[in-house]
Amino acid sequence: MSEICTVLYPTDFSESSGAAFRLPCSLAQDCDARLVVLHVYPPPAPPEWTDYRPPGEVERALTARLYELRPTHRETPVDYRLVAGCPASVILSVAREVRADLIVMGTHGRSGFRRVILGSVAEAVMRKATCPVVTVRPVARVAGDPVPVGAG
Repeated sequence: MSEICTVLYPTDFSESSGAAFRLPCSLAQDCDARLVVLHVYPPPAPPEWTDYRPPGEVERALTARLYELRPTHRETPVDYRLVAGCPASVILSVAREVRADLIVMGTHGRSGFRRVILGSVAEAVMRKATCPVVTVRPVARVAGDPVPVGAG
């Protein structure tokens, strides 16, 4: 296996994505690799389609949320990226740009009709990425399982 120098972690801030965050952090720490944390948001709609928002308001809020994602190992070098566009295309583009050796991303785990209708960013990335892609599904809790500390 080749050396892992850069781990790309795309996030949509969902529970599924959040469940995956520990894995790229651990891999980056264990491999002395750089961690790139990426959020892709839809391009702004023309002003006539939406309520007016001051320029940059959405980007500032998303950037603040992105910077809240910090590895527990403080020495891990982290780059944060916020990019507007189509999620799968941007993830693949950023992976090439940062020369990612590995992409680790959460998946919602949809199947059947819901996946056909909604599509799957993770699936599109896995099909077209030039580096390995690891997907992490959220852990399903079973009735009677203890609720994790801090969970509501």
